[in-house]
Formats: sequence, structure tokens, C-alpha cells
Amino acid sequence: QVQFVESGGGLVQPGGSLRLSCAASKSINTIYLMRWYRQAPGKQREWVADITNSGTTNYADSVKGRFTISRDNAKNTVYLQMNILKTEDTAVYYCNANSITANYWGQGIQVTVSS
Repeated sequence: QVQFVESGGGLVQPGGSLRLSCAASKSINTIYLMRWYRQAPGKQREWVADITNSGTTNYADSVKGRFTISRDNAKNTVYLQMNILKTEDTAVYYCNANSITANYWGQGIQVTVSS
């Protein structure tokens, strides 16, 4: 079964940057919509950003202007560039991808923003 695997997380100081990647373990059919979610301890999972097959993007108000979602269709990969990180960005980040036949979730990757 195809899996999506996140990478690029870790520990960063407030104001710093991280770039998350989420890539398919093998080639799959066209992904029409890719999204990033996050879940902080004790909180519900929240939507962060998404990007369509054509490149249209949407962002949660909490990250707008700081985060940028992008994708490489040939590689079935979605990215999340996170700048000016805040402590409240600390969470496990999950990627989500939708093809015409399946819905995929990554296992999550930890992002910790701390002084």
C-alpha cells in the first residue's frame, strides 16, 4: 500500500523556519488535493493549508503570511515552508492527499517551537 511520509520537522526557536515535506512511498495516480493539518497536545486537529492540482492555495488565518504550501506533482510531494515560527505552532503535523480513488494520511511529524 502507498504511504505518505513526512520529513523536515524538529526543534526550532521562535522566529525560525522549517520546511516540511510529505512524499509518497511509490508512484500513484494523480493527486488532486493536498493538505496539511496539525494537532497540538490536548487540542483538536486543525486544518493548516491546502493546494489544488492546479496550484491554488488556501491557508488558515493563524498561519497566513508565514506559511507557504507547495507541491511537486511529478513527485507526488507536498511541502510546507514555515517561517517566523511561533510557540503556538508547536504540534504534530500531518499531510493528507486525495486522489480519485483513495485518501492518504501521513503518520505525522513533530514540530516544536521553543526558546
